[in-house]
Amino acid sequence: MNDDDLERERSAPSAVPEGDMAANLADLAALGAFVDGELPDDTQAAMQARLHADDHAAQRVGAYRAQKAALQALSHVGDEAAAPAWVVLRRRDPWWHRAGIAAAWAVAGAGFAVAAASMLPQWLPQGAGHDSVQVASEGENFAQRADVAYAVYSPETRHPVEVGAADEAHLVAWLSKRLGRPLSIPPLAEYGYTLVGGRLLPGATGPAAQFMYQNAGGERLTLYVSVSGRERDAVHLLSDGTRRTFYWSTDRMGYALSGPDSEGRLRKIAYEVCGTLGGTRAQW
Repeated sequence: MNDDDLERERSAPSAVPEGDMAANLADLAALGAFVDGELPDDTQAAMQARLHADDHAAQRVGAYRAQKAALQALSHVGDEAAAPAWVVLRRRDPWWHRAGIAAAWAVAGAGFAVAAASMLPQWLPQGAGHDSVQVASEGENFAQRADVAYAVYSPETRHPVEVGAADEAHLVAWLSKRLGRPLSIPPLAEYGYTLVGGRLLPGATGPAAQFMYQNAGGERLTLYVSVSGRERDAVHLLSDGTRRTFYWSTDRMGYALSGPDSEGRLRKIAYEVCGTLGGTRAQW
């Protein structure tokens, strides 16, 4: 739930009738409860159906989920194996306050990255410069977004996706419309994975899509997709702890396949997906 939105609604000029303002606040609270999975099952399902037709509500939910995902990724929420060695009792700050701190760290990190990128050409071999650094930075940022999305949503049990595989045609049409490009979901049955479903996510400069797969052992893979400024890039690897992400671009679309280290065939699966989505062997 985003308390900033509620506060803005309360402090807005009183031109809106009190009854409408109360309804707006109630709607914001309901959207926040939906994101947190706190609505009753029937109400949760009704809200899910509403988001398919209400773009404004869907965008607000997307923003809430992005904030929540950033906080979970920064604080490693979901890593149940890492049990704390001690307990600290302290006052619990509102989550929006923690979000502000997280955003400040993100801005500071971005500033450091820009400063470092401006110095890199001095250390690169003769002939390498800003263009190659910028391309690498864009690709790595894209892969990191895909990796965070995988880390946040793959452990989910109740709400791993927004639209399930049973409604695949609607899922593809909806996400294709939001990204402005025709999308397709590559089959991975050959490797023992079936489609779970997908969701809409915020990308670096616009919307992104995430498709999730699962095998009989419960392991999950995700394919993260967004529009890219790059015509065609080779397949690269980003490793982060127990996760791996293979990423590339084809026809100005960026793709990233993320999964656990325990999936030893992940590179082969990534190459297969790359080819299915229009890639060539030159990218491998």
